[in-house]
Amino acid sequence: MTTYKEINGTDITVVSSDPSNPVTGEVWYNTTTQQLKGYQQVLGNAWSTGGDMNAAKQDPALFGTQTAAIAAGGYDATASPTSLNNAEVYNGTSWTAVNTLNTKRYAPRGAGTTTAGLVFGGLDDPTGKQNVTETWNGTNWTEVNNLNTARGSAAGCGTQTAALNFGGIDASARTGVTESWNGTNWTEVNDMNTGRRQLGGIGIQTSALAFGGETAPTDVLGNTEAWNGTSWFEVNDLNVAKRNIGSSGTQSAGLCFGGQIPGYTSQTELWNGSQWSETNDMNEARGMGQGAGSQTTALAAGGSPGSKSVTEEWNAGIAVGAWVTGGNMNTGRGGHLAGAGTRTASIAAGGENPPGYQAKTELYNGTSWSEVNDLNVAKANLGSASNGTTTAALVFGGLNTAQPEYNLKTTELWNGYVWTEVNDMNTQRYNPRGAGTSTSALAFTGNQFPTGPAPGLKVLTELWNGTNWTEVNDVNNTREAGYGVGADNTSALAFGGNPNSAKTESWNGTNWTEVNPMNTARYDMGGGGIQTSAVGFGGRNPAVPFTASNITESWNGTNWINVEGMNVGRNGMAGSGTSNTSALAFSGAPNSASTEEWYGDGKLTETFTTS
Repeated sequence: MTTYKEINGTDITVVSSDPSNPVTGEVWYNTTTQQLKGYQQVLGNAWSTGGDMNAAKQDPALFGTQTAAIAAGGYDATASPTSLNNAEVYNGTSWTAVNTLNTKRYAPRGAGTTTAGLVFGGLDDPTGKQNVTETWNGTNWTEVNNLNTARGSAAGCGTQTAALNFGGIDASARTGVTESWNGTNWTEVNDMNTGRRQLGGIGIQTSALAFGGETAPTDVLGNTEAWNGTSWFEVNDLNVAKRNIGSSGTQSAGLCFGGQIPGYTSQTELWNGSQWSETNDMNEARGMGQGAGSQTTALAAGGSPGSKSVTEEWNAGIAVGAWVTGGNMNTGRGGHLAGAGTRTASIAAGGENPPGYQAKTELYNGTSWSEVNDLNVAKANLGSASNGTTTAALVFGGLNTAQPEYNLKTTELWNGYVWTEVNDMNTQRYNPRGAGTSTSALAFTGNQFPTGPAPGLKVLTELWNGTNWTEVNDVNNTREAGYGVGADNTSALAFGGNPNSAKTESWNGTNWTEVNPMNTARYDMGGGGIQTSAVGFGGRNPAVPFTASNITESWNGTNWINVEGMNVGRNGMAGSGTSNTSALAFSGAPNSASTEEWYGDGKLTETFTTS
C-alpha cells in the first residue's frame, strides 16, 4: 500500500510546537495542543489587471484566448462620429495596434483566433445596422459574404470557417434570428426562443449557449438557451438578470461577467453545463465590455460607463488569499478603535461599546486576546500609527463626549506596559488615519464635531518625530474614516473615506500624490500593510447605506485588486498587518468581538482533528 510519505514527500512528524516554515502538504501532530495539523495552499478564482488597450472603447468584437486576442471596432463615447474601425492584438501583457477594419462599427461580434478571425454585423452611426462580414489573416481584413439579416448587439461564437451569430437588434426590433457560417456563406437556421439584444454568447457552431440580454431597456433577462446544432432549448437562468455582458467558454463550461442590471455590475457567474453559480467579482464594474477565452482563463476588455481601455484577466484554480477566523476579543466594540501590529502580534485600543466610549486595551498573540492596561482617556474614532507594535504603539485624536468639545488632540504612547500622554496634535479631530511607528508617524484627514473651533472634514497632515507633531503638506482630498498604512513618516498610503471615496493617495515624505483608486468606494474600513503592499477590507457598503461590507482589496503598489471577501461584513473595525499577504481584522460594528486573519498568499495551517 502506498504510504502518506510516498504520496506527499513528507512524513507525519510529532512535534511540541508548530514548525516555523512548513512546506505545502506537510502534516504534523502537535503534542502540546494535541492537534493534527497540515499546511495547505488555498486555490480559487480571481480577476487580475492586464495591460490597458491603446484606444478606449466599448462594445468591440473580441475573440481569441487570454494570451492571444483581438479587439476590433467598437464605440468611442468621446468622439464624433462614435463608431470605430481600429483593431488591436493582445499578447497576454500588452495591446498592439494592427490594420483597421474596412467598415467602422460598434457592437459587432467575432470568432476565431488572432491569425484566422471573423468579424460580422454591428451598428454604425448614422447608417444603422450592418451585415458586413470581414475575415482576418493575421495581417489584413478582407470583406466576404454578408449576413442575411443586418443587425448589431447580437452574440457570436465559433471559428473563422464555422461560426454562429444569434440574437441582436435588426431593422425593426430585438430578434432571435440565428445564422450559421460555413466559411463562405451565412445560412439562416432556427431562431432563438426569445428574441433579444445585448446578450452573452459562447461555444461553437454546433454547440452554443445564449444568456442574458434585454427585450426592452426595462426588461432585462436572465434566460439561458442552449443550441444543439439544430434548435434552441431553454435551460437554467442566470442568478441575476443582466444585459451588455461579457462572456467566454463553451456550452458546458462558461463564464458571464459584468453588465448592467440596470446599474453597472462587476458580478461574475460560472456555468457548469446545467447551472449558473456566483463567483468572485471583477475588479471594475462595467457594461459593454467583451470577453474571450475559456471558463478557466478568460479576458475582458473595454466597456462603459464612458469608454474604457481597462483589461482584466480571469484565472481559475490559482493561489488566492483566504480569511481564517481567529480568537474573539474580550470586549466587542465598534466606533473605529485603534489597531497596530502584525497578524500574530497586534494591539487594539479604545472604540465604542454603547452607551460609552472605551479605554480598554487588548493584545493578540496569534491565537487569543488578553486585556492589559487601559488608555488614559476613553475614546472612539481615533487614529494610530499603523506599523506600531505590541511593545511600542501610538494613538491620537478621537472623540470623547466628556470633553468640552468632544474632539480630541490627545496623543498616547504605549511602551508594552502602560499608556503615557505625550505632546498633543496641533489640530483636534476625530477619525484621523495614521501610518508609521511610535517614533516616526503620520496623522492625516479626519473631522471635527460641530462644537469644535473649526468643524468639518480635514485635509490636514501632521508628522510625528517621536516628540512633537508638525504640520506638513495636506492631502489632496478632504475626507474622514478612510484608512492609512505606512512604514514610517516618509512613506504612507491613504485610501477610501467619507464621503464615499475610492481615492488613493501616496506620501513620499513631502507631498501626497493621487494614484489609482480602489475598485469600490467605501469608508469605516480596516486595513494593513505598507505604501507598496497593502490590503483594505470591510467598511460601509455604499450600494446599501449603513450596511457593512466584506469587500477586500489588495494593493500591489500600482493597482487595487479584488480578492476573497471577509467571512463577516463589518465596519468601524480596526486592522493591522505588514503587507497585502498578512493582515488582521478585529472588532467592528455592531459591537463585534470577532477576529479574522488574512493569508493573502493562501498558505495556511489547518487543524484536522482536535481531542
